[in-house]
Amino acid sequence: MTPSDYEYLRKLLKERSGLDLSADKQYLVESRLLPLARKSSLPGISQLVEKMKGGATALTAEVVEAMTTNETFFFRDKIPFDHLREAVIPALVQARAARRALRIWCAASSTGQEPYSIAMCLKEAGSLLSGWRTEIVATDLSQAVLEKSKAGIFSQFEVQRGLPIGLLVKYFTQNGELWQINAEIRSMVQHRQLNLLQDFSHLGVFDVIFCRNVLIYFDQNTKANIFERLSRMMEPDGVLALGAAESVVGITNSFKPYPERRGLYRPNIAPVIRVGASTLVPQTLRAVAAAS
Repeated sequence: MTPSDYEYLRKLLKERSGLDLSADKQYLVESRLLPLARKSSLPGISQLVEKMKGGATALTAEVVEAMTTNETFFFRDKIPFDHLREAVIPALVQARAARRALRIWCAASSTGQEPYSIAMCLKEAGSLLSGWRTEIVATDLSQAVLEKSKAGIFSQFEVQRGLPIGLLVKYFTQNGELWQINAEIRSMVQHRQLNLLQDFSHLGVFDVIFCRNVLIYFDQNTKANIFERLSRMMEPDGVLALGAAESVVGITNSFKPYPERRGLYRPNIAPVIRVGASTLVPQTLRAVAAAS
């Protein structure tokens, strides 16, 4: 791969997926694209780039998918899901008592472990959400990983990563060396292909957004832009969950961290009622804070 090939790929990947590769990541590109070149009967990455420049749209899409990191596992980092069960769901049940409906968006959902982890949290809430309409929207840039997610079939290795044995036995059926999550949990998740760099306002407004372990690959301006657009997609007392290595601090004023709830953020547009020297925050925020 020549330096000009690498620069072409860097620019293409940033424009198409937001992936911001540093100048020293040639080894990563080679490790992921050489198998694709061979599959396309091409001798190397230079020939792959040449074909892309010639207008091979399908091949370009495959390159973007090959370079997109899809690392994920059930209940990843554990803490955000503990927050969801212990504080966020109970608080939203109080705040949404009139409409009895919740909408959750799982952005960059990959092969499905995260949205299905959320679905199991909702299911485990039991009578708390009895009679409620719950909607989980899972989106990803890659159609291939969305298809795997829809099937809900996971290897022994995948179900051993983060999934408690009790939930495995309760919600999965074994078929040889594979495990399939049951139809009821699968039906709780809607799958849609989506590029976070593009407009996503058509998805509507959400009570909770999980956007975890994807923004770390973007530059600061792209992150700030996505945060600002995410804030417009949330209820004023909604909750944003980020990955363990991610934060809004120093990037955007669109969100503020929840005290004592690491990894959770609230829109900065949340209404604040001031009474004398006191400050009252919305019901959901009070309930989340009280559960700390």
